[in-house]
Amino acid sequence: MRLFAKWHIWLGWLVGFPILMWTLTGFVMVLKPIEEVRGEHLRAGTAPLEAGELVFPGHKMGTVTSISLVNQVDGPAWIVVEDTGGRYRYSARDGSLIPPLIESEATRIAEDAYAGDGELENVTYFPEDVSPTDLRAPFAAWGAHFSDGTNVYMRASTGEVLAMRTSWWRVFDFMWGLHIMDLETREDTSHPILIIFALLGVIGATLGCILMFRRRKARVKA
Repeated sequence: MRLFAKWHIWLGWLVGFPILMWTLTGFVMVLKPIEEVRGEHLRAGTAPLEAGELVFPGHKMGTVTSISLVNQVDGPAWIVVEDTGGRYRYSARDGSLIPPLIESEATRIAEDAYAGDGELENVTYFPEDVSPTDLRAPFAAWGAHFSDGTNVYMRASTGEVLAMRTSWWRVFDFMWGLHIMDLETREDTSHPILIIFALLGVIGATLGCILMFRRRKARVKA
């Protein structure tokens, strides 16, 4: 038992900070509902579509994996995903191919999708190799920044609204990176450092439970 106590103390010094960090970051991440973190309360609803006069894409397409109908600020459109990974947008009014977003269209889409009280401050184009830290997407996108700290991101090729990133989302994202010990990509939840510290924490907690049980039993006998 003395050996267990010694190991418990040393493990406490070793994993004490990670345990405190996991507890603190977990506490911060549960302060607000996940729907509010994702900015779902800031998303404007979309108007229903009249399906009677829709025109299917007339442009010759390759092999596709999905075709979906969306209602955008300039009218209904088909989002076509090809098996090569390409995403294209076709007008549902005449079936023509719609070119990628330009700044004025990105501005209209962002203002139409945003239901908050902030004012639009700027609209920025991000190439596929310069993705912002709160999007981390491997494709080109437009980002609209509002005065309340909200960022609205749209896919440049199709105009799809990808994400609403609030100020609290960025706090949540940083805490998540600390929680999984991956501040670079904030996606790797199974790497050696995290596994080792988690295992040491489990061993330390188990030894603490054993010591508590044996000491309590000793007091009862006395």
